[in-house]
Amino acid sequence: MRVVVHLTPKASHNKVEGWSEDEKGGKVLRVKVTAVPESGKANEALIKLLSGFFKVPRSRIIILRGPRSRVKLLEILKKSE
Repeated sequence: MRVVVHLTPKASHNKVEGWSEDEKGGKVLRVKVTAVPESGKANEALIKLLSGFFKVPRSRIIILRGPRSRVKLLEILKKSE
């Protein structure tokens, strides 16, 4: 499954806010993390948070596009893949 995520780093708390639409009408998952966007810390916090949200191991979540951007494309692999 591929998911577009809008990440907000340096938030007051870690939270998956839910789904919304982007300007083109596509689905975007809005996520906030307390980690700073330095040395991949915010990306690590995002993967950790989403692994619990989607109930998959962290190793099954891959950032395909946007590792240095707030808008990211993630691939979440199912257990059978």
